Parts: sequence; C-alpha cells; structure tokens
Amino acid sequence: MTLAAPLAGSAATKDRSFLVIFNPTAGGRRRRRLDHALAALEHRGWDCEILETQARGDAEALARTASGEARASRLLIAGGDGTINEAVNGALSAGAKLPLGIIPLGTANVLAAELGMMDMGDAVDAAAAGAMHTIWPGRANERNFVLMAGAGFDAHVVATVDPALKRKIGKLAYVWTMLRLAFRFSFPRYRVRVDGVWHEAASVVVSKGHYYGGRFVLAPRARLDRPEFQVCLFTKGGRWNLVRYALALPLGLLPKMKSITLLPAREVVIEGPEGDPVQGDGDVIAHLPVTIRLAERPLTMVAPARRA
Repeated sequence: MTLAAPLAGSAATKDRSFLVIFNPTAGGRRRRRLDHALAALEHRGWDCEILETQARGDAEALARTASGEARASRLLIAGGDGTINEAVNGALSAGAKLPLGIIPLGTANVLAAELGMMDMGDAVDAAAAGAMHTIWPGRANERNFVLMAGAGFDAHVVATVDPALKRKIGKLAYVWTMLRLAFRFSFPRYRVRVDGVWHEAASVVVSKGHYYGGRFVLAPRARLDRPEFQVCLFTKGGRWNLVRYALALPLGLLPKMKSITLLPAREVVIEGPEGDPVQGDGDVIAHLPVTIRLAERPLTMVAPARRA
C-alpha cells in the first residue's frame, strides 16, 4: 500500500491502481476501516495511493486533478455522501475520465445502499472486481448531485445541523436538529415547476435514487442510471404533518400517503423565500431560486454486478 507517494509508472501497475481520496479528520475508527479495506485490495493485487484532504473542498480539487491526469485506473472515494458529492463535482468538471468506486465511511451511506453495497465486504468486492455502471447525476444551478436535491424543512435541517455533533452521534444529530427546528420553522410554501407545469408544496425532494436518509424508500421508481428525476412534493406543511411524514418514512408508507405527489421530470425549478438553502446529497449545494437539470455528462461507477 503506497501512502502519499507517486504510483509506479508501469502500465501493468496503472491498470490495477487506485487513487484514494480520504478525509483524515473523519476519526480513528474510520481510518482503521479504510486501512482494512485497502489491505484487502492490496491482497488482490491493487496498488493504492491515499490522497488526504485537509479542508472542505479538497476532495473536489483532488478528484479534479486525479481525473484530469488519469494516472491511475480508478478513483476511490473513502467517505460519506458529502465527500462523494465533492469528488463527483471535481471528476465531472475534469471530464469524468476515471471510473469511481466508493468505500462508505459516512453517517447514512445512501449511495452505497443505492449501489447494492450491504457492507464493507461488498464495497471491497465492487472496487476490485465490480461491474461498470453508468449513472446520471443531477445539477442544481452550478453544483452536481448524485442522490437527491431538495428545498424545505429537510434542507433547513441540513443547513442547521452541527457538524461536530454529527461526527459524535451520527444520524441522531439530524433527529435532534429536526426536533429543535420544528418548533421555530415557519413552514413557507414553495412553487415548483416540473417540466413546465407549476405546483405548490410545503417541501420538495428531487430524487435520482429511491432511498432517503439511509435505506428508507422515498421515490420507488427513481434509479441512478435513468436520465430523469422523480420529484416528491410534500403538499401539506406544519408540525403535525411533519410528524406524520417522519413516522411514515421508516415504515415504508411515505410514497403511499395522499399528501405526497410523485412525478417524473427532466427539469425542475423551485421558487420560495429567496436564499433558502437547497440540500444535495446531505450538504447545502445551492440557494433558491434553483433550476435542477441532468448533469452535462454521465458518470461511470464501479458497483456490485447485481444492481445499480
């Protein structure tokens, strides 16, 4: 395993080499999980070079450089959905020349679920010998996303959650933030144009994948490899409906509720309070008003052969 050193220059080595983007501030436990995964890859004959991030935005810059230089055969992102989002933006800006694999080390790991990775063993297997899948990211104004983008209560939760608390207690940080925010959120209305037709909603999630917040199904028909979105409109707002939605999601009942409208789309415009946050893949990636379209090009990802 090569740490922060150039890869060997032979064609044979390059054909079985990873550039691995990793955030060292993620904590010792995650570093140990990464080391185990890379040791397994090395055992299978892969060379790995770790590119460590130092600050927010580094994953994007490293992926842009790595994809542009293409000095390895694959780019491996070790982190959560937010780190993957940064790397995807960097890779796409450089032409997305390298297939992307992931080592899921985040809080929810929604992309890993979408790609059919049930555990770290699946992730290692996919990185080393998985199938190549073409996926279509979305683009919210100037930023790309892989899983979803949304405006409304969930976007405000993402914008408000304390990163230190998230690192400490994981998903419970979102639950705590949601409870605190529910008592002071004004629940504004949003105007949403779905392929030219206007709708009104209390919240909206534009989905590329069908999972939300882990392995909870929000948009059953959404798939990463389809060049379209599934738009989820939450038509009723207020604290009581927020409680109903929160209870229905883990039970798999949310898509069946009468106050939920699901629509296919290729372009979505969201208007509301100017400057309201737009969350994408678990981070704030834009502010209202926002236009959401497919990314300029697809992305090749390495995933288990059984699904994408």
